[in-house]
Amino acid sequence: MKLGVDRNRKEPAYLQLYYRLRGYITDGTLAFGTKLPSKRILSEDAGVSVITAEHALELLAAEGYIEAKERSGYYVLYRSDAYYMPDPADLSVDKTAGAQPEKKAAKGTFPFPAFAKIMRRVLAEQGEKILVKPPSQGCPELREAIADYLAISRDIRVLPSQIVIGSGAEYLYMLIVQMLGRGRYALEDPSYEKIRRVYEANGAACEMLPMGRDGIKSAALSSAEAKILHVTPFHSYPTGVTATAGKRREYIRWATERGGTLIEDDFDSEFSLTSKAVDTLFSLEPERSVIYLNTFSETIAPSMRVGYMILPAARARELLSAISFYSCTVPAFDQYVLAEFLRSGEFARHVNRVRRMRRRISGEECGEGK
Repeated sequence: MKLGVDRNRKEPAYLQLYYRLRGYITDGTLAFGTKLPSKRILSEDAGVSVITAEHALELLAAEGYIEAKERSGYYVLYRSDAYYMPDPADLSVDKTAGAQPEKKAAKGTFPFPAFAKIMRRVLAEQGEKILVKPPSQGCPELREAIADYLAISRDIRVLPSQIVIGSGAEYLYMLIVQMLGRGRYALEDPSYEKIRRVYEANGAACEMLPMGRDGIKSAALSSAEAKILHVTPFHSYPTGVTATAGKRREYIRWATERGGTLIEDDFDSEFSLTSKAVDTLFSLEPERSVIYLNTFSETIAPSMRVGYMILPAARARELLSAISFYSCTVPAFDQYVLAEFLRSGEFARHVNRVRRMRRRISGEECGEGK
C-alpha cells in the first residue's frame, strides 16, 4: 500500500492518510476483519507523526470503516458485499419517546454582535427588496450561499437550482409528500415522532423498521414494502445511532435496486465531535436516489425556522414541477440575513466554536469517568 502524503497539497496530512486508507478499505485491498498496522507503523510508512496517523484512524472509526479492539488494535469493519447481513443485538431504547427535545444554543457561543451588524447591513443595502415576495424555491442569494457552504464543509456539490428553502423540517416533510406522492414511507423505529405524524397527516402510510446498533436492521430493510425510506444516518433520535459506512452504502443499494428514494435527515451533523463531518448519503449518491434535508434550527437556534432540501440532480426538474406553485414560507429579510451570515464566514466560525466546546466538554467528561 502507498500511504505517503503530498506535502505540497493544501489538504491536511491526516485527511490525505484517511482518504488513502478509506480507498484501500472500500476497494477490498484491506478486507473485512483485516487488522490495520499500528499507529507507529502507519506513521513511518506515511512519513507523518504518530498523532497524525492516530487522527486518521479515529476518523475511520467514527465513520464505521474500522473498529478499535481493546489492547489489540484497529480492524476493518466495512465490507462491500455486506448486504442484509445478520444484525447486531437489539438496542435498549425508550420507544415511547415523543417529540425531539429542542437544544438551546450554548451560552456565550452565538455571535450576536456580528449577527446584528449583518441585519443592519441587509436593511441598508437591500432596502425595499426585502418587501418583495421570494421565488417559490427561496431567494437565489441564500441558495447560492448554501451551495457554496456545503461544497466546502460537506463535500456536497450542487447547483442552487437543486435547493428548496422552507420554514423548517416539518414543512419540508410536507413538500416531500407532494413530490413523491402518498405512498408507503419506511421510517426508523424509534424515530422523531413528528416525522411519522406529518407524513400521515398528508395521506402517506408509514412502515416502521426496527433499529440495530449500526442503523436499520438489515432483515427489516430487505422485507420492507416501501420504496421511500426516511433515515437520520447521523445521531438518529432517540437512539443516538450513527449508521456505519457499510450501512450507509446498504441504504443506497436498497434504493437503487428498488428504484426508490432515500430522505436523508441530517439535522445534527455539523456538530460532529470529529474534525471531519461524516460522509452524507447525498455525497455518496448525488444523482438519483437521495433527497437531503437540513435546517438552521440546530446550528443557530430553534427559533430560526429555516430549512432546506437538496434534490438529486437527475430528478430535480421533475420533482420541482410538483411543488413549484407553493409560495416560499421564509420571509425575504430572514433569507438575506442568513445568506450574508453564511457568506461572511461567521456561520462557519460559530459552528467551529461550538464543536471545539463540545469536544472539550466530551474530553472532560471522559476524564472524569476514568
